[in-house]
Amino acid sequence: MEDNSKKFAFIDDVISRHRGRSGALLGILEAVQDHNPRKYLCADELRYIAAKTNLPVAQIFSVVTFYALFNLLPQGDHTICICRGTACHARGSRNLLESIRLELGLEETHGEGTADKLMLTTPDGKFTIRTVACFGQCALAPVVELDQRICGHMNEGALAREVGAMAEGNHQ
Repeated sequence: MEDNSKKFAFIDDVISRHRGRSGALLGILEAVQDHNPRKYLCADELRYIAAKTNLPVAQIFSVVTFYALFNLLPQGDHTICICRGTACHARGSRNLLESIRLELGLEETHGEGTADKLMLTTPDGKFTIRTVACFGQCALAPVVELDQRICGHMNEGALAREVGAMAEGNHQ
């Protein structure tokens, strides 16, 4: 229980720092997610935030599910986020997704067409692969985000090198 009391004390502090600010809920959710070692929002945290901000849980859940930056499941130590927008798709983002998925030994557990909305984490918790509908960086297609760093004009070889560097701790 002590762990929960520390977690809720942190949330109370975050809420008090954001009180009265425009877009406060987004800031609160982002801070709470960043505080979690696995970079996600737990259901009990969402309920607590709802109670403390006098907002319906459904409203908070709708915000969390609308924005791609929020996670409802634990994330790996490193994240690889691949854009599946039209420009990136036309320039090979699906091949990037499939090559890195295979390199990390992840099997797609869903149907063939679900690569447009995907989140897989390696069993050792080192990597999470996610897809987003669009980063809005179409001129750089195909775009991949590596640990919150946007990388444009990505190809399979460069992606494999970047992920290798991440695995070795040499990622910038």
